[in-house]
Amino acid sequence: MKPPLDQWLAEPSLRVVHRRESRAAAPELWEAARTVKLSDTRLLGRLVRWRIPGTSRHIAYYELFSSAPFTVIHEDDWSLVSGLVGRIWTLKRDYPRLAGAEEFRDWSEPGTARVLFANWVEAGERGGAALASEARVTPTDREGRLGLRAVRPLVAASNGLIAREGIAAAVRLAEDRRSR
Repeated sequence: MKPPLDQWLAEPSLRVVHRRESRAAAPELWEAARTVKLSDTRLLGRLVRWRIPGTSRHIAYYELFSSAPFTVIHEDDWSLVSGLVGRIWTLKRDYPRLAGAEEFRDWSEPGTARVLFANWVEAGERGGAALASEARVTPTDREGRLGLRAVRPLVAASNGLIAREGIAAAVRLAEDRRSR
C-alpha cells in the first residue's frame, strides 16, 4: 500500500514515479528489493555514487536510504520513505542531517530543496505484487528553484534507470528466488 506521501511533501515541483509488476508475493518482493546493491545496477549505481561521494558500491539501496545523508521518515513492513535536504544541485555533499520526519516537513533553509524518496510494495493488478518508487522534490525559495532547474536535465535523462536497473533487479531477484 502506498505510504501517505502528501503528509510530508504535498505539492512537489518535480515528481518521478515508477512501478513494476512481479509474479512474486509482496513479502518476497520486498525482501528482494531490500537486498539490491548499488553494484547490481550499473549506471544507476554509478550515478548515485557520483551524486553522493564516498558511497560504497557494495551498499544496498535499502541501507543507503536508511542512513545519512538520508533521514527515515516512515517505515513499515513493505515500505520505506526517506528524506534528504540541502543543495542537491552541487557536487559537494551538502546534505544537513535531520532528526526525523517533523524536521524534514518543516525544513525551510533558504537556497535548498527537500527531496522525498519512497519505495513500497503493493498488490499487483494480475496477482503477485508490484514494486513502486516515487521521488518528490520541492525547493524552499527562488534560489532553490534555480538550483532545481539546473538538475532537471540530469533527472530527465537518468530517471528511467530507476525502473530499468533498480526495480528490474529487485523483480528479477524475487522471481528467481520464487522459481527455485
